[in-house]
Amino acid sequence: MSRALQPFEELVELDAEALRTWSARALDALGREREEIDAINVYPVADGDTGTNLYLTAEAAHQAVEAVFAAAEPDAAETVRAMAHGALLGARGNSGTILAQLLRGMAAVLAEGRDGDHLARALAEAADAARRAVAHPVEGTILTVASAAAGACTGGGALVEVAGSAYEGARTALATTRGQLDVLTRAGVVDAGGQGLVTVLGALVETVTGRAPDRPGTAPHGVLVPARPAAPERCGDGDGPAYEVIYLLEAGDAAVDLLRSRLDALGDSLVVVGGDGLWNVHVHVDDAGAAVEAGVEAGRPHRIRITHFASAAAQPDTDARGARAQRAVVAVVPGEGLAGLCAEAGATTVQTRPGEQPAGDELVDAIRRAHAREVVLLPNDTELRQTAAAAAERARAEGIRVALIPTRAAVQGIAALAVHEPDRRFDEDVVAMTAAAGATRYAELAVAERQSFTSAGVCQAGDVLGLIEGDVAVIGQDLTETARTVLDRMLSAGGELVTLIVADGTPPDLAAALEGHVRRGYLAVDTTTYHAGEGAPPLLIGVE
Repeated sequence: MSRALQPFEELVELDAEALRTWSARALDALGREREEIDAINVYPVADGDTGTNLYLTAEAAHQAVEAVFAAAEPDAAETVRAMAHGALLGARGNSGTILAQLLRGMAAVLAEGRDGDHLARALAEAADAARRAVAHPVEGTILTVASAAAGACTGGGALVEVAGSAYEGARTALATTRGQLDVLTRAGVVDAGGQGLVTVLGALVETVTGRAPDRPGTAPHGVLVPARPAAPERCGDGDGPAYEVIYLLEAGDAAVDLLRSRLDALGDSLVVVGGDGLWNVHVHVDDAGAAVEAGVEAGRPHRIRITHFASAAAQPDTDARGARAQRAVVAVVPGEGLAGLCAEAGATTVQTRPGEQPAGDELVDAIRRAHAREVVLLPNDTELRQTAAAAAERARAEGIRVALIPTRAAVQGIAALAVHEPDRRFDEDVVAMTAAAGATRYAELAVAERQSFTSAGVCQAGDVLGLIEGDVAVIGQDLTETARTVLDRMLSAGGELVTLIVADGTPPDLAAALEGHVRRGYLAVDTTTYHAGEGAPPLLIGVE
């Protein structure tokens, strides 16, 4: 057994093994308390996912730590940096993003030293860094708890004393949050993010002392936590923005400063964390596309996640256990425009990146974020089928009923989503969605990157490829002409509706030219056009 895991040994320094143990214990503790924290989540949005978001952020941090241990025997500085970097990459939600910045602030100090005095300095830097990351800091939140933890141990001292003081300071502050925000007072709960931070600090106390501290709901401070607020509210007052937008951003400091100003004007709950060219951006907005576009102008956004609050927070039966929504749809889509479209239709989306498929963890995360008892999963890609199946199995093991509809393209997913009716029986809904997807033939236009042999002959780099049902059927030189040929071949077998999904960078008159072509040659066929934005193939075609 490692020194950090011995049950009652008090540490004098946070070495690499102790930091590894802290990350593991924080993850375990958040896993145990995830549902309880979800149940008291009323600020800034009552979507019941703060515990889940904190857990997923801690999971990403711990996985990064385990990765450096698997590669070598890291020192403490490498370990704490990995923990902070993993949290930055995997941060989820408002509180998860702030937790990532707290860990980043601590890492900057703990990389230099790890005794009690350094821990006290690390907690102070963490609290300051978190406040700087939030556009409009609000008291009665995780920020208040973080500041109180730092303030309780400013004098430094032995490691166990500093860790214990920070934990008790955080607990005391957590109890007072209920009276600091009206929405918490009305619901009779403490701040969910703050309770999560107390849990993380409790794991630190257990790591350095070998003894688990009192949990927030017990003496001496008596923080009483009802299972669920009676009347969930959003953003404290009023309806609030419709979408949560999160993405990683590669950009310089100056560009990020401008991004903060632009996003602050678009919405609220703005948190931008990170540095050294890599940032995690979180904001609540009504115009998800504008929030992503601002990121594109600032640098290179990726791992874009858009959540529609009306879908995520819909809970038809809020019993004492904090019931989940009955049903939700999770869709994998290319391009931020398409992601916004599906989110408006009520789906939780996972956006693909050019040349990179989403990992199984991302799909499981999306299923969890949907916060429903029943989930319909639309992978919208043949190559994603096995990954999606594995993610569905993992979610089923957590008690979520998941149906995987084997959609092979985004147009099939849109067709399935169009007939989705959450009020009918689950099996009937899945059958209808599967039938709609199966009745949609699909095609894609792409540009060849190199010379290669295809089912339609040899193509050269730069050729336009028309793929029907996944096979190259047409090789052309012009995008519009190739698209016309593909449409004619697909409509030769009949059809009632053509769906065109156009990406950024295509000829500006492409959609109009194809709509006119269908109108002139196929009088009984309707045409619908959507814009996928960046990150999607030049053109996707569906024929129903």
